[in-house]
Amino acid sequence: MAEVSIKNISKRFKSVMAVSSLSLDIADGEFVVLLGPTGAGKTTTLRLVAGLEKPDEGEITIGGQGMAGLAPSARDVAFVFQQYSLYPHLSVFDNLAFPLRSPARRIPENEVKERVNQVAELLRIPHKLANRSTQLSGGEMQRVAIGRALVRQPSIYLMDEPLSSLDAKLRADLRLELKRIQEELGATILYVTHDQIEAMTMANRIGVINEGSLIQLGSPRDIYENPQSIYVAQRLGQPQINLLPAGLLPSGKLPAGTQTIGARTEHFDIQKKPNGEASVDWIEHLGDQNRLHVNLGERRITTLIAPDSNLKSGDRVALKLVRPLCFSASGERLG
Repeated sequence: MAEVSIKNISKRFKSVMAVSSLSLDIADGEFVVLLGPTGAGKTTTLRLVAGLEKPDEGEITIGGQGMAGLAPSARDVAFVFQQYSLYPHLSVFDNLAFPLRSPARRIPENEVKERVNQVAELLRIPHKLANRSTQLSGGEMQRVAIGRALVRQPSIYLMDEPLSSLDAKLRADLRLELKRIQEELGATILYVTHDQIEAMTMANRIGVINEGSLIQLGSPRDIYENPQSIYVAQRLGQPQINLLPAGLLPSGKLPAGTQTIGARTEHFDIQKKPNGEASVDWIEHLGDQNRLHVNLGERRITTLIAPDSNLKSGDRVALKLVRPLCFSASGERLG
């Protein structure tokens, strides 16, 4: 593995600035996730590191070596795409071995077999090695696609939303598997997603990206608890953070200039009161927790309550905020 440095990278496609002066250092063995919506510049950043796109400005170094002018094949990176891209006529073994049999590598066949078997054990698919890829489930195909990158043992793995096409159960299973494998191998990974759960559960650090710019970089906990702006605050948290005008609810002393209050579940004190200012609209029963929807005048507030709560639709409640997030008129964090 190797450390990766991206310094002031920019890339424009005609009138669209896809990446704008983006800088990011990734330590050896670190799992960094770029989080943002479609069109934020996540995939373009990966393609710039891989050499599939040429930057207009800036530089990229991998293991201390500059990448300017180097072809993708010379960069010692492995790319895992959203789609599986397996060879349907080959067995799982041969799909995994394919990168190692490239004329550019010329790895002895006994070493190819050893690496493929090791990766198959890591991915828990050794019993599938003789199967054609067309005989696999979606989760197994994605494991093979990830395994084809793992056998390479590159300096860095680049992963472009590799779990997004799987169902919820498989995504949850493979999130755990991928993090386990990364820790066992000490792999350096740059991973992009729009899924906040993937970012929170796998990343050592999260980079929140918007319109090609890196807005904030930090640990998952830091990004969640200390967002620098409304945009960052809206990227993490389920249900999504409630944005309310300052003064709408009792919230203690606020920093000067506060225009908007950001309220997550942990910021609400909710009491059932016959003369409360808000009313319970409806409750979603989710098993381990309930999602509470409250009407406060024309505003809708969504938060979580314990499954054994005695609240029901139509109840009047009083709301108070405890240490909420405060934002200025421009959306920047205050305090």
